[in-house]
Amino acid sequence: MIKRVCVFCGSSPGNQQVYTQAAQTVGRLLCQRGIELVYGGGNVGLMGAVADACLNDGGRVIGVIPQAMVDREVAHTGLTQLRIVNSMHERKALMADLSDAFVALPGGYGTWDEFCEVLTWSQLGIHQKACALLNVNGYYDSLLRMADVAEAAGFLRDRNRKLLISDTDPTRLLDRLSSYSIPVAEKWVSRQVR
Repeated sequence: MIKRVCVFCGSSPGNQQVYTQAAQTVGRLLCQRGIELVYGGGNVGLMGAVADACLNDGGRVIGVIPQAMVDREVAHTGLTQLRIVNSMHERKALMADLSDAFVALPGGYGTWDEFCEVLTWSQLGIHQKACALLNVNGYYDSLLRMADVAEAAGFLRDRNRKLLISDTDPTRLLDRLSSYSIPVAEKWVSRQVR
């Protein structure tokens, strides 16, 4: 059962309103389902939009943010809980520990880094938590194509390509997270250790 979902997303709103609308929809849906939001703790861009939407509907939001970003005054001060850490490494590890599944909304390098790290951990069997992209307005089409290219070129096994969930509809995506399990990752790790 999913109690907390970690959302990775941009500290910018992007240049199309559809990105902010998607973030707000995800925040509201998490609240409606009684799922806590875990995210990067910022008050700007899509980060602020997803957190505010969840909070405004009465949801619970846990932010995890490095002290350096707090010092730049980008921390959201109205969260259910704000956890301040020393580094980006600590931030990513704590967000992963707190969460039962991961969703990436549109974002830049930081979003990609955070999402690809937890997806890699899934492949390695470090965790068995679902990793999903909300493909808003085709934003992740190129990344999904790259995953297909990697599989065709022999750099991703079919079962590992399937670890990357994607959908264009936030309701359907959250439904898929709730029913997802990753039994193959653990088997893959144990076979490699022999």
